[in-house]
Amino acid sequence: MMHHIQLLGILIVAYFSSSKAENSFLQYWEEHIGLPQPPNWLAAKVSPLSPHQVAAFMKLIEKNELASHLHSFCMQANVACSTNALVKKITDDTTLPPIAQWNSGKLKYEQLPNDTPLSVFSQGGLPYFRESMVKEEAFMPIPDLRDPMPYKSFLPRSLASQFPFSFARIKELKKFFGVEDESNMDEYIQDTLNICEKSPIRGEQCTCATSGEDLIDFVVRKLGQHVRVWSSESIEGSYENATIGAVKLIYGNLYEPPTLCHSQPFPFQVYYCHVLPKVKIYAVDIHAQKKVNHVIMACHYDTSTWSPNHLAFKLLNFGPGLIEVCHWINENGMVMTRL
Repeated sequence: MMHHIQLLGILIVAYFSSSKAENSFLQYWEEHIGLPQPPNWLAAKVSPLSPHQVAAFMKLIEKNELASHLHSFCMQANVACSTNALVKKITDDTTLPPIAQWNSGKLKYEQLPNDTPLSVFSQGGLPYFRESMVKEEAFMPIPDLRDPMPYKSFLPRSLASQFPFSFARIKELKKFFGVEDESNMDEYIQDTLNICEKSPIRGEQCTCATSGEDLIDFVVRKLGQHVRVWSSESIEGSYENATIGAVKLIYGNLYEPPTLCHSQPFPFQVYYCHVLPKVKIYAVDIHAQKKVNHVIMACHYDTSTWSPNHLAFKLLNFGPGLIEVCHWINENGMVMTRL
């Protein structure tokens, strides 16, 4: 009976204070970032939990009782437990093939299977390419631009820190979210933890932000408070041999590198953010079948420290330091540059 009373209290508090969490994030943004507000799509990822709900769920975690309220927690926090409808909203889209399995693998620098290039091409599209390939009126095989789990929200920092974000404690982590072994979510969690725990390459500065506050703090440390946020408009053009329209250089300072943040598949919103030397950012119009998509492209001009086994070199038949490597910024990804 006590569990039901406690749950009812959480629901009542949610009704009367649902906007406080968003206001808290917006205040943190305004205090640290020199922009009036975050982009709408990023603001939509703010945790819907009120401070009272956060406190209630933290007490359940401390008492090891969250499992008995897991469904309520996942629904209230807008996070994905096991393989619920948040994942199926995108994977059930019959107009596109299943989510490309190499999406998360693009960020890995270690040895990749020898048949990777063939599997990539069979999925359709080039995840890596040369700058010279992106010319107006040229045709480009566009890869999968989708975020495998686009609808999940951040957790507030105080709550996110309660979950063991570590491969060494993955069993404990999966138990928190009701994730079964060898499920899609299990694979997502393993991929994300592998990326977040890999050693950075020489010259790379990186972090995995498990909350909106962590994301803001990393960006401010690397770029300062006065920044601009760039993101791709949509996923239009995925798997199409699309025509390239206008190509515009929007950031070309090779001596002040931007911060790139990639959305990671995980029960709650996590970003892998990193800074690499000598990067230029372009805005590219992709003329897809349905509409023109305005996509952000990042080009890396110093690949000398990348592994020779990097997927880009396997696809393009060059080695480290011999070429620049470009890629698109996927759905829910972002680039931040100094103003």
